Amino acid sequence: MANDDFVVEMRDIVKTFPGVTANDHINFQLHRGEIHSLLGENGAGKTTLMNVLYGMYRPESGEIRVNGKRVLFDSPQDAIAMRIGMIHQHFMLVPAMNVTENVILGLRSNRVVVDEASAEKRIGDLASSYGLKVEPHSFIWQLSVGEQQRVEILKAVYREAHILILDEPTAVLTPNESKDLFRILRKMKDEGKSIVYISHKLEEVMEISDTITVLRNGKLVANVLKKDTSKVELAKMMVGREVVFTLSKPPTKIGQPVLQVSNLSALNDRKMPALRNVSFDVKGGEILGIAGVSGNGQRELADVLTGRRKVTGGRINVCGTDVTDVTPREIVDLNVGFIPEDRVGVGLIMGLPILNNAIIKKYRDFSKGPLLDYRVASDYAKHIVSEYGVKTPNIAYPTRTLSGGNLQKLILARELARDPTLLVASQPTRGLDVGATEEIRAKLLDERARGRGVLLISEDLDEILSLSDRIAVIFQGEIMGIIDAESAKLEDIGLMMAGSKRMGES
Repeated sequence: MANDDFVVEMRDIVKTFPGVTANDHINFQLHRGEIHSLLGENGAGKTTLMNVLYGMYRPESGEIRVNGKRVLFDSPQDAIAMRIGMIHQHFMLVPAMNVTENVILGLRSNRVVVDEASAEKRIGDLASSYGLKVEPHSFIWQLSVGEQQRVEILKAVYREAHILILDEPTAVLTPNESKDLFRILRKMKDEGKSIVYISHKLEEVMEISDTITVLRNGKLVANVLKKDTSKVELAKMMVGREVVFTLSKPPTKIGQPVLQVSNLSALNDRKMPALRNVSFDVKGGEILGIAGVSGNGQRELADVLTGRRKVTGGRINVCGTDVTDVTPREIVDLNVGFIPEDRVGVGLIMGLPILNNAIIKKYRDFSKGPLLDYRVASDYAKHIVSEYGVKTPNIAYPTRTLSGGNLQKLILARELARDPTLLVASQPTRGLDVGATEEIRAKLLDERARGRGVLLISEDLDEILSLSDRIAVIFQGEIMGIIDAESAKLEDIGLMMAGSKRMGES
């Protein structure tokens, strides 16, 4: 294609942060009416490059052209004026406002008072046209995550964006919501709009893309047409090595139960039943997978097992000790490791240095009376950060500077370095790229090989099947059945996930 077909051309872009070159002389071109995926591991520089295009960062050097015109954006408002919209991984919405108010928020108008009724009608028409099922008068706090993403898309469409950037858009969506999103994006493409799709998920990139640009460690690795590449080739370009998609799971010696759950019941945050008479055990040397569609009691189960939620019935026993309704501190003291699904809100304190998060469960081990022995604590933190491959220039850096994959590696390093007898891993690879996913799954299998008990809670059925020894299927807070992973049939698991009563353990 000729250069005048480019709606965006970024030439030789350099963007640095203290100690890190996030974008190292990157070239990127976006054609009219295409879906162009920006693929790479967490921390590869994908989001930074698009934040440069959107006016959130100014590059140290390089040139940006939009529709053939050289531009220099001082803010996102400048990008919006050029019909560029961006949907961030963490939505930019005001929960206390309704959909219409969020869509029109910040728009420039010649009127003193915005005609909200007219705006609401147009938003309703756009929502209907694109199949974006959301009510204009609904408040953001009332909406699901998928509905909130539709509001973000509506904001871009309402502003007549011709170029739309989406940053990891399926990270918080269910499979059905992801399908709806892809349908919407294809419709926008058919209308001549250009879409940049930031992702590290190979399957969806191969499904949705026309063109794929791969970044690694801030550098451009490749620019290929989807039809000319494969999942295996893309994985190798992403991580710089062959990626093992199927991990070896040799037999282990199964030990005594390290976790026993009997007739457990609990409520959710709305005080409605979330767990109903749940019973299972986890033995040393095995991984018990909890499979189910999102929202069927998985989060509440993890909360109860780690002392973060009270039970309404039943008992929990860890290595012979009754831990029903004990505090999180007591759970930690019983040598239970926990990888929470919310790594930012629950797993880490983002404003603290990496050092503090690395030792947060071992503070007492490094204390001299009321004071912390920072030398010993620092040596320990440096050791586990290095051993688990957490990429950071310095452990004194704020934790919020880490990419998603490195945040998860930091949690894993902290929990596994304590040599837990039982590990509760909730959605351990959610939102991670193929390289980080492979590493974390390998670590879970290592714990199994060392005789540890692992409770794996995951909505990724492939992950459950590849890692688990036994699989417990949960539906509306009940365990539908516990089956041996080797003999498990997808159709049986599907029936149980849909609520079919297939009780009994094989």
